[in-house]
Amino acid sequence: MTLYELKPKFQSLLRPFVRWLEQKGVSANQVTILAVLGSVLLGSMLMIYSETHALFLLLPLWMFVRMALNAIDGMLAREFNQQSNLGAYLNELSDVVADAALFLPFALISPFTPLTVAIVIFLATLSEFAGLQGITIGASRRYDGPLGKSDRAFIFGAIGLWIGLGGVMPSWLFWLMPTLALLICLTVFNRVKRALQESNELQAASPLNKHD
Repeated sequence: MTLYELKPKFQSLLRPFVRWLEQKGVSANQVTILAVLGSVLLGSMLMIYSETHALFLLLPLWMFVRMALNAIDGMLAREFNQQSNLGAYLNELSDVVADAALFLPFALISPFTPLTVAIVIFLATLSEFAGLQGITIGASRRYDGPLGKSDRAFIFGAIGLWIGLGGVMPSWLFWLMPTLALLICLTVFNRVKRALQESNELQAASPLNKHD
């Protein structure tokens, strides 16, 4: 169970707004680019002004906006015939760039360290690559948990909210990043395992593999 499984309900709420955007000529790729540019801008600002903790209040707000933008670009592409090869590249690349930009400022926040945050960013990128690889073996794009993109956004957004409100960061919270790293490793394992299972099931059900 991950937050990604709530996506259909969220999309239903956004659908009237998506129709309005399409009528105004907004494209899925434009929404994707807006999401990644906003993430890089906010991440850069938090890096430069990391000592101004109140700015971290912007993080949970932007995480929610970004989640909405990600849903909107997908709906525009699927429901209004805007799917394209360029859009597929932008969608995947922008996600890992945006995650890295938004997670990197935490490397400057005690008790986290640059190394542990960098490991989480690397593994988060690896988990998205593992999910995407399902397509190459005839399976679906995998979004298995326990720590998918939406879950990571929720956790980092919550930490940003706590920092922005002036909350004290206890020293034991150092272990949060290693714990997240382990959960993302499990996510990678689950995505690879279930993609292989799905591919094997599809091959077994293929008429080419059936004999009289």
